[in-house]
Amino acid sequence: MADSPAWNRFVRFLSDDGRELCGEPEDKNVDVGLALAGGHTVRIRVNDTTSALCPGKFTGEVVSIQKLLSPIAPHEVGTIRCIGLNFKDHAAELNLPLPTVPEVFMKPAGCLNNPLDPVIIPRSANSAVDAEVELAIVISKDCKNVDVTSAADYILGFTTANDITCRDVQGKTSQWGYCKGYDGFCPLGPTLVSAQQLSEPLQLRMTTSINGGVIQDGTTTDMIFSPAEIISYLSKDTTLPKGTVILTGTPAGIGHSHRPPRYISPGCDLRVGIEQIGTLVNPVFADNSSHSRL
Repeated sequence: MADSPAWNRFVRFLSDDGRELCGEPEDKNVDVGLALAGGHTVRIRVNDTTSALCPGKFTGEVVSIQKLLSPIAPHEVGTIRCIGLNFKDHAAELNLPLPTVPEVFMKPAGCLNNPLDPVIIPRSANSAVDAEVELAIVISKDCKNVDVTSAADYILGFTTANDITCRDVQGKTSQWGYCKGYDGFCPLGPTLVSAQQLSEPLQLRMTTSINGGVIQDGTTTDMIFSPAEIISYLSKDTTLPKGTVILTGTPAGIGHSHRPPRYISPGCDLRVGIEQIGTLVNPVFADNSSHSRL
């Protein structure tokens, strides 16, 4: 495993007095995303670091979250690496064979979105916009040509991601980066849980709900390629810089596979969560900007 950070569950946030701070929830069991979405106060033990990627120590100060930020900042993530078709049940619902190597695509850093911030439906995307709950890995230090047995040494922690996808746009091309690469299409958080706390990351329940109805309900045990295998594969002759975020795939139940489809739409209540990490709650809005429709 990577060197142990001072925290177990990391959050980055704005305090009531406007400071950008980092720290750990005082209540180790609170789902930070659900608590804040419900209007509850979440108290944080302040750490003197400015980033999850830097060492730090607790200051003794305890403050409340005014606005929750993604645990890793956009300038820290670089290009977000993503693995498609990494769950057996998801491949089955799409009637696709299991991949023999990880299916890789990328999302730009501009996709990164905060917990509780709006997801904007692009005007060019019509109405077929899907949510996908995913376990995300954060890399603790630069890695290249890492073997599977040592890959855990490069994992800082795990967080929840929502790999939002425009299905109608996806259907027009063989590449996935564009339909998944719109601004704000990767909410991340609410906490970053250290690798030491999640020593068994392959036994976690993952869910997506729209307006209170669960559409995805799976577990990481159904992964085809483990986090270690993914890191090893992605690092072949390629440097994964410190701070790299890797999305590891989604279980069955995507809205596109339901009959009729269950897509997200403006005004809906969207929640994706992973046990022991927490729930991303993001309101959904239409794009009311003045640019012309593509």
